[in-house]
Amino acid sequence: MKTTGGTDDQKRRAGERAAELVADGDVVGLGTGSTAAHAIRAIGRRVADGLDVRGVPTSFDARALAREAGVPVCSLDEVDRIDVAIDGADQLDGDLAAIKGGGAAHAREKVVDAAAERFAVVADPTKVVETLSRSIPVEVLPDARAAVERDVAALDGEPTLRRAERKDGPVVTDNGNVVLDCDFGAVTDPAALSTALSGVPGVVEHGLFVGLVDEVYVGTEDGVDVRSRD
Repeated sequence: MKTTGGTDDQKRRAGERAAELVADGDVVGLGTGSTAAHAIRAIGRRVADGLDVRGVPTSFDARALAREAGVPVCSLDEVDRIDVAIDGADQLDGDLAAIKGGGAAHAREKVVDAAAERFAVVADPTKVVETLSRSIPVEVLPDARAAVERDVAALDGEPTLRRAERKDGPVVTDNGNVVLDCDFGAVTDPAALSTALSGVPGVVEHGLFVGLVDEVYVGTEDGVDVRSRD
């Protein structure tokens, strides 16, 4: 359920601008997705020029790209801080609440992004909306799927098991779990829904990121629009 939209130039501008946040000696959270990939490549070019950083990847793909770009990587338990995390979003509202998880990496992304002193989202203009409305990815323990589906329905959501492409069966996360894409229509109170989903037994993590984003870099046709949390 990866998201599409926006041009590659818009994504590149956003990722490269956010990469400028990284300073010598930083530990950096490396996000997942096509826009975050531009930030990883930009950091790699700076490493080649002498920048000393370590990256904490949020997914298998982010780790592979970081290694390819020449960014030294480590795990979260090997560091005592993350100075800045740079990650994408599938949808973002005016209060900087976000929906993530199109690549099914939202559990690890949330752990890394929440641990960062500064969390910057990179996006193209198609991801910015007035009210969140995309289905919310919910990572679930496989044996708890039916129970979680019932609880999501009780919250007025419509859960759908995410199916893998070009293979039989569901998407399996890097953590070995399944993903339910839960449609709640317009999400007018992201904080309340976030709390409710977090309280459902069997839910490992959901894709609502509320109160975590510090700033957003939105790539445009001719520059980057920077927005900060009030």
